[in-house]
Parts: sequence; structure tokens; C-alpha cells
Amino acid sequence: MPQTDLRPMISTLNRSLAFLLVGLLFAFGALPEAEARQGVRVSLSGVVTDAETGVPLTGAHVFIASSMIGTTTDREGRYELNGVPLGAHRLYVSILGFEDDFLDIMLRTAESQSFDFALTPAVLDIGEIVVEAERDRRWERRLRRFTREFIGETPNAEATTITNPEVLDFENSGGTFTAVASAPLIIENKALGYRIQYFLSDFQSTPGRVRYDGEGLYEEMEPEHAEQALEWEEKRRAAFMGSFRHFMLALIAGRSEAQGFQTFLRPSAGGQRGDAFAASSTIPNQRFPVEPAELLKPSDVPNEYILDFDGHLEIVYMGEREDPAYLEWSMRPERVNARYQTSWNFLDHGPAVVDYKGDTLDPYAVVFMGYWAFERVADDPPREYRPGNSR
Repeated sequence: MPQTDLRPMISTLNRSLAFLLVGLLFAFGALPEAEARQGVRVSLSGVVTDAETGVPLTGAHVFIASSMIGTTTDREGRYELNGVPLGAHRLYVSILGFEDDFLDIMLRTAESQSFDFALTPAVLDIGEIVVEAERDRRWERRLRRFTREFIGETPNAEATTITNPEVLDFENSGGTFTAVASAPLIIENKALGYRIQYFLSDFQSTPGRVRYDGEGLYEEMEPEHAEQALEWEEKRRAAFMGSFRHFMLALIAGRSEAQGFQTFLRPSAGGQRGDAFAASSTIPNQRFPVEPAELLKPSDVPNEYILDFDGHLEIVYMGEREDPAYLEWSMRPERVNARYQTSWNFLDHGPAVVDYKGDTLDPYAVVFMGYWAFERVADDPPREYRPGNSR
């Protein structure tokens, strides 16, 4: 890719200035109405049953995906989630022996709501999954590959471990590497200070593309000392800065340029798309600056927005350079000088609904390539995290 594609000639923002700007955005109420809604909390409740027998399911995990809000069902299959903020959420349910289920919801009022789930018993197709009887060297190699492609290859990934890898089994056939988990993955992210239960429902890796589906329930780890707490907060903040959530909140506030983001449109040329952006996916020499206000428009519902653009959206974050590990991951090790973090997005099936928190109603409406695809589980704080709060 030509170097000029990733280095627009504008002045840079260093990370300290970017931190200050984000702090001002939240501290001084750039979104007064949205901030007021941020304080509104809703209770969700319901019953989880066996779809075939109607019997209540005890001990099912019910949680808001990628958050710290979760519980388990009682003896009558009932659950209650308190303190759920307004906006877009994925309500996820999982229990061993049954197919996971979820519901994408948009909470617009402070009224408590009820959602029941009837789970289908899981059927294991032995013909599709090769279960290895022993944890041999081949399994160890596949575990290392899975960890690299799922947890990531960033510095934070080096301090992130799966503590129960024995629940994983792998298959590599026809160029497709797959992973299945017989129980939730327990992930300890000692870089950011989170323990995560990750309910993996699908993982597939092919040359140039990694796709996985599942949801995480977060829990803050206890710091061993004050210095560790400060280190975690710094790393959480760094993970947030330049992220998709940061970008969306800056767009909503009308502050994306002030926050260090530059946006461009690149018309699509079709063809296969991978995590590492390929210039062949776009029309050569077609790259146009786009006004942020053109990307996100208010919807007919207060505090909700419509994200819409054609082709690929290129986002350059001027607050931080690429990590050297990104060059290896993106298969461009010949480049010596790091550039500014650059990501490319496209809309998988048309315009996406976004709430005031920067969350899309459909969690998979926006497909990531480039830097946002490089940063994976190890660089993803829970959705309620904001700079300046403990989460």
C-alpha cells in the first residue's frame, strides 16, 4: 500500500494531549443529555427453561455481553439483572448442555422489562468435531495458535492467559482452523486487571482472516497494591484511546477531529476481505476525506444515531503509532517506521443503529480491518469502561 495512504499531512497529537482531551469530553459534559441518560438504570428479569420440556433451568448464566453485569438463574429458572443502563445491549444466556441464546435489545425508558428464554438442548455431531484424547504436542501447538489469534499479539496479550485451556479442542482441515470449548473460557488479563468468562460459540481461522463469535462477562481483579491499580488504570485508558468505542463517542460529541481521528472514504472494489487490509479491496488511488458529521446522523428516536457510509471507512488515529507487533501481524515486516494507527471498516448489511454510549444495536454490524482487528480480547475493556472511572 502506498505510504501516503496512511500518513495524511496534519499535525500530530501526542498521547498525553489525547488523554487530556478525552478527559475534558467526559468531565465537562460534552453530551449533557446523554450523560444524564447514562445515570438511568433499568432492571431486567425473566425465566430460563428447557425448550423441549418446559423445565426451569437452574444455574444458567445470564449477562449483558462484554460487560460486568451478570447473574445466574435460581432454582425456578429466574434471573434478575439490576443496574443496566439505557441503550443497546446483547442479553446473553448460556448453560452447559444447551445451545446458547441471546437477544439484542434497545432500552429506551427507565421501566423494568422481562425477557424469557427457552433453550434448545445441544446436540454434539461427532462427525464434525475431532476430539483429541490426549493433550499431545499437536494440541499444544494448536493451543498456541488459538491463543495468538484469539487473545491477540499485542503487549497486553503477553500478560493475558487462558487458565482452563483443557476445555478447548481443535481441528485443522482444508485450510480452516476451528476451535470449540466445552465450557466457558476463564481469561485472566493481568495487563488491564480483568477476569473474563468468555462463552465461545464459534472460532474459525483461514489464511488472512480470523472470525470468532461469543460473549464475555467481566470482573475486576483486586490489585495487589496501589501502584498496580494505577498501572491498570493507565493501561485501560490506553486501550480505550483510539478504540472503536472512543471513535463513536467522539463522533457523537462532534469531537472526532479534536480527539485525534481523521476519516477517509475508499470506494470498494469487491473481492475477499481479510483482517489485514488489502489495497485490492478498494479502487486504486481513490481516497477522499469525509466530514465526520456525514457519517453519523440522528435517528428519529432521541439519543440514537444512524451510522452509514459506502465502501470502506478509513480511520487514522493520530494519538498513537502502530505497535511493532502490528507489522508482523499485518504481514508487512519490511516496513521499519511505524505509522499512525489506521483501521478500515465496512458495514456488513447496511446502516447501523448506534446508541448514545457508542454501542451498535447489532454487535456485528461493523466489520473491522487493520488496527482494530489487530487489537483483540487482551485489548478490550468492558463496555462500561470510561476514562476516569474505576471500570
